[in-house]
Amino acid sequence: MADPVAATAGRRPQAADVVAGLSIAGLLLPEAVAYAGIGNVPPQMAVMALFAGLVCYALLGSSRFAIVSATSSSAAVMAAATASMANGDVGLRIAIGVGLVFVTGVFFLVAGFARLGAISDFIAKPVMRGFAFGLAMVIILKQIPKVVGVQPESGSILHFTIELLSQFSKWNMVGLAVGGGALALLFILSRIKYVPGAIVVTALGIALGKWLDLSQYGVGMVGTIPLHLARPSLPALSHTEWLRLGELAMALVMILYAESYGSIRSFAMKHGDAISPNRDLVALGAANIVSGLFNGMPVGAGYSVTSANESAGAVSRFAGLIAAGVILLIVLTMLPLVALTPEPVLAAIVIHAVSHTLNPNVFRPYFRWRRDRIVVVAAVFGVLSLGVLDGLLAAVVVSLLMMLRRFSESRMSILGRLGDGHDFVSIELHPEARPVAGIFIVRPEEPLFFANVERILNQIRHQVKHSEDTIHTVILNLEETPDLDSSSLESLRDFYEALVAQGRRVMFCRLKDSAQDLLQRADIVDLPTSSISGLSVDQAVQIAINKN
Repeated sequence: MADPVAATAGRRPQAADVVAGLSIAGLLLPEAVAYAGIGNVPPQMAVMALFAGLVCYALLGSSRFAIVSATSSSAAVMAAATASMANGDVGLRIAIGVGLVFVTGVFFLVAGFARLGAISDFIAKPVMRGFAFGLAMVIILKQIPKVVGVQPESGSILHFTIELLSQFSKWNMVGLAVGGGALALLFILSRIKYVPGAIVVTALGIALGKWLDLSQYGVGMVGTIPLHLARPSLPALSHTEWLRLGELAMALVMILYAESYGSIRSFAMKHGDAISPNRDLVALGAANIVSGLFNGMPVGAGYSVTSANESAGAVSRFAGLIAAGVILLIVLTMLPLVALTPEPVLAAIVIHAVSHTLNPNVFRPYFRWRRDRIVVVAAVFGVLSLGVLDGLLAAVVVSLLMMLRRFSESRMSILGRLGDGHDFVSIELHPEARPVAGIFIVRPEEPLFFANVERILNQIRHQVKHSEDTIHTVILNLEETPDLDSSSLESLRDFYEALVAQGRRVMFCRLKDSAQDLLQRADIVDLPTSSISGLSVDQAVQIAINKN
């Protein structure tokens, strides 16, 4: 049988791929150099990451549109992680960054071979959207000094912003004009299909810089990019530093994969393509391992460049290889010109690249639905107040706490028969439903687990005890509980024995196979097998009536 992924992602290269490769090459190189600035690393690291990402994903990935390269979010995480460990030592910071990329790649590879394709689900969408929004704000604010030529003190983003504004009198208005003009032109060119706006703006910036001699006005230039192919190697770090990198790499893996798989899945759904999350994990792992070995930055499938590849008409992963070839040609022949790019132009390219995430409308549904609003706000303000890494971790913790709170709620529904049919529904939601005489039917609305099981079962016992009708049978509908932990099994055993001691029958229905098997192996005294089943509520009621 044909592999559906190979059928979609492995199509033969066509002329459209050449056009797409040429188009995105003009976007990728300036963005890569700009992202090196976000990561606070030499531009060479971004260029090496670019080749590693493009080639490895083209050979191993499953999406025909995804373009893997350095991303703004991964660059920001890398900067935060290395700064926290290096204590101002530039050489150590570079070594730590390289080690972080390598360990991230290893984790991706392990996850791929372990078939953990749903790893990004550990970060809820509201967390990712809030994180992306806050991160975009941080990145944009951090680019402004490069445009206006000042150096605010580092620290919290609030302190940074206040310091930036306090130096307004020192702002370089020529740099501001260059950066503002480049940004405006990028937004205009983004509306024109097949036009590589980043390379057009970069070329114009280089020409303008030479024509007006912008350096005499205090406008900074990128400067020489010393590019050389080093022998693959790993940095010499201590055992403790490698262990610490393992902790930081977990956060980077989750961010990169959530970002990458979001891009990959969006365009696969749009075109009806089949993709393989586990195969993409392996591809991302290989790309980051190769990037780390050659002293590159972390790489992932960014949405903006993947969108540009799709818009340019790519039909296979060959477009990424074409882009790699074009970038190699540019690097070999035109790298000295790239060094003449004005820094405000690169800052404008970064601001334009992350601007699509700075859209507050993505939060509107959460406030309209009245769900996860706290998580979204925590993610945004966590990044702004605590920094990139700590802000993300804080948002994830808030998300997990909200989930645990929801699961620990002791919500349950008392069921009654709807009309003369076989359906049993919540009496509270359907007042026309009627209880069955002598039978108390209840359904916990959350999965039973150690945090809520005692509370829910005690509420059921209380309601049975104080029921106006004489209850001879209690039917517990466990359709919302796919599995049972040991605490739940012990509580269900105590619940059963307490009700049986009162002369009542207890039945469990709508059980999933795993929960049914566990209850049968729980060795609950005097619990007949017939009282543990996956039968419907109606069937359980009929059995209870016949046995009474």
